[in-house]
Amino acid sequence: MNIQWYPGHMTKAKRMMQENIKLVDVIIELIDARVPISSRNPDMDKIANNKPRIVVFNKIDLADRNKTEEFIKWYEDRGISVVLVNSKNGKGINQVINKAYELCKEKIERNKKRGLINKPIRAMVAGIPNVGKSTFINKLVGKASAKTGNRPGVTKGKQWIKLKKDMELLDTPGILWPKFEDQQVGINLALIGSIKDEILNIEELALILIEYLRNNYLERLLTRYKLSDTDNLESIQILENIAKNRNLIKAGNELDLNKAAIILMDEFRNGILGKITLETVGL
Repeated sequence: MNIQWYPGHMTKAKRMMQENIKLVDVIIELIDARVPISSRNPDMDKIANNKPRIVVFNKIDLADRNKTEEFIKWYEDRGISVVLVNSKNGKGINQVINKAYELCKEKIERNKKRGLINKPIRAMVAGIPNVGKSTFINKLVGKASAKTGNRPGVTKGKQWIKLKKDMELLDTPGILWPKFEDQQVGINLALIGSIKDEILNIEELALILIEYLRNNYLERLLTRYKLSDTDNLESIQILENIAKNRNLIKAGNELDLNKAAIILMDEFRNGILGKITLETVGL
């Protein structure tokens, strides 16, 4: 399954971020805790231009806690400290703010010496599409200041948001990078909804997810879809059984595999299948 998605507006968004990086003091980089490697945009290293960064594991409520712990260590072994956040209930949000102040401590002190009391520090909130930036910002601010939506591409342009008297946030559109050198990265991003479903073969994607689940979270798959076992079955046969058990029938009395695939994808993405991480440290 070859996946590439880099629409024109992302080139424009990347240019905007590069132009505005000089205006910010710190970057809050959100990644999806279910794919802690695939959801980091490699272009951010250039865009950041050596600005201090806070790496935020967002959507921890959807990720496998044991694997999250392994990835925290993986990042810290590389000198990158991370903050765990659930943007829906606000868990970890204050830690991000405290970390931003900590990283900007020297600048804040310099401003005070120059008599610039409460001059706001500016943070750029960045990440790939559908990583939860707008929900994160809205929870920070406490009101719906940024548009939200469970689909990629909701935020189209930049917007400055005043968080408090001494902090401002620059919300930016979600951007990917021009080419996925490793196709597994593209597949992982498609699975979590960071690539538009309209350009994907959802049935094929569902088969990939089924194969991953049977190898890593088999009990979830069996229990949720009332399957007796998956031994000696092809992934397509498992999808057929899901369609049968959900009574998904289309015209001609045929199984509606597309509908079964959509249900499977939605239930994974929304956490109904439980806490699942698609990547493993070292693999």
